[in-house]
This record gives sequence, structure tokens and C-alpha cells, in this order.
Amino acid sequence: MSRPSSPLFALASLRTGLGAALCALAAVLTLPAHAQLRGLGPFAQVRDTAAALPAGVQRLADVPYGADPLQRMDVYLPAAGGAASSAAVASGTRAPVIFMVHGGAWRTGDKAMSRVVQEKVARWVPKGFVFISVNYRLYPAVNVLQEAQDVAIALAAAQSRAASWGADASRFILMGHSAGAHLVSLINASPTLAQREGAWPWLGTVSLDSAALNVPVVMTAPHYPFYDEVMGANPLFWAAVSPYHALSGPVPPFQLVCSTERPDHPCLQAQGMARRVRDLGGRAEVLPQELTHGEINAQLGLESAYTRAVETFMASLDAVVAQRLK
Repeated sequence: MSRPSSPLFALASLRTGLGAALCALAAVLTLPAHAQLRGLGPFAQVRDTAAALPAGVQRLADVPYGADPLQRMDVYLPAAGGAASSAAVASGTRAPVIFMVHGGAWRTGDKAMSRVVQEKVARWVPKGFVFISVNYRLYPAVNVLQEAQDVAIALAAAQSRAASWGADASRFILMGHSAGAHLVSLINASPTLAQREGAWPWLGTVSLDSAALNVPVVMTAPHYPFYDEVMGANPLFWAAVSPYHALSGPVPPFQLVCSTERPDHPCLQAQGMARRVRDLGGRAEVLPQELTHGEINAQLGLESAYTRAVETFMASLDAVVAQRLK
């Protein structure tokens, strides 16, 4: 269902319990177009300054995984001779990998944005992780399912090259924010999407504030206008790109981080997704945070209870990851 023509979605006809939240959503949706960056509201990702490179970290920029200029990834490694690099060599154990996918309503964003990488690289690379930040082709050049395929191809390419970076192809953790959270959630919910591109099994996925885990529910309720353009009007396509509907059995563990500050209630989607994963024999946990959508991304890696909770989940996936996080 497309967004109703009334900017207030005929709120008076909706249940009282939803009124306040939908009023807040409508307030965003009726902002002037210039304030919404082509209707993307708070989900637009305007490229900011590139992240500063922390001491002890080296970056391999624009590593290709396809022919398109957007099919590139940046790889952040412990600098040769640094403490993390020396410790890894001494232990004889290759580095685990955090594989990050940026957001931007499937239409904008970039792998080098500071809020995507800055605090995450500064915290985890010195601990002996390799951090990979991925670009992918964007709507309208491709559709959402093709974006997920790009991410899957990038994952397989990164795993195939992991040894050359001192990394372990079997110790990848997927992570994504916003649209990127949707894409990694779709891949984690249906691992064959990546496996048919040559990807190895991964440890688990941290999904940072996606409200599109059950796409048909999103599209048949009041929603941000950009969904109509990106997701279209075909219920079969909605199901094809819906992580909830992709689930068919046990999958790698999920951590679903969600903002309690958003008017569209992503925690409801996260809770529904987690129940479905558990019903099918998998493991999923929901991590609500009193942070905005942008803060969920930008503040991960800062010393906080939030970052420690994400690290607790990551440590639970693998003994080597747990050791690096100590």
C-alpha cells in the first residue's frame, strides 16, 4: 500500500495507542523536500569528511570486488610492527573480521563516512581485528535485491583475500546500519544468497537499527515515502527482500540493535524477527537503545554500555573473538 495522500495519514481513524507515534512520523514526512534530501528524512546519508586514521592502523582503500566504481571496499588493518599486529603474529592466529555495510535508505551513503568507521576502527582494529567497510551499487541503478547480491559478492571476495590481510575467512562478523542493516539481515536470514557467490559461513550478524526486517508489514502500514519508490508496489518483491520472510531454518546468530527514539518503532520489527529466528531453532537477541537512528551508528565503538553489549554478543560467537575483546 502506498502512503496515503493526506500528510497526516488520517490519524483520527487509527487506534489511539498509535496516534502519538504516527503524528511524529507524519511530522517528519511533511517536512519540506529540501529538509528531507529527496524524501529520505532522517535516513539520508550525506557524505561527511572521511574518517581520520587512528594511530596503529593502516587502510587499503578502494579494493575492488566488481567492475562498477561502487563495487569497492576499504580494509583497515593493524599497522605492521604495531602492538596488535605483533601480538597476532606471536599468537599464530589470524585476525577476526568485522564486515560493515553502510546505510542511506538504499540510495545514498558511503563506506568512508566517519560515522560508519571512525569509532569502530579506533576501538577494534587495535584489539587485533580487521575492519572492512563496503560500498555497493545504489537505487535506482539497481534494486534492493541486487544491492544484497553486491554485499554477498563483496563478502565472498573479502573472505577469499582474507589470508593476504592476516585475517581468518571463517571468523567474519557481519554488521550494517539502517539500509545496510537490512541488507546484512537479509543475507544472514538466507545464507544461500552469499554462499552461491562463494562466501564461507560467518559467525553472526549485528544489525544496527533496521525498521525493514518485515517488509510487507512496513509497506501495508503508514511509512516513509521513500519506501514506495525503493520497494515498489509488488507484494512478491516485498517478500523477496524481507529478512523475516527469508527465514526458513536455523541461521547464524543475530543481534538486533534498535532505537527507542524513532517514531516508526524499529524495536517492534526487531522483536518480531527475533521471535521468528528462535521459533526456527536459531539464536537472536534484541538490544534496544535510547539513542537516535544516527547515534546508533556513530556512537558504536565509544566506551559505553552500548558498545560493551555489542562486544558481549560478538565474544559469544567465537573464542578467538572473545580473547581479542578482553
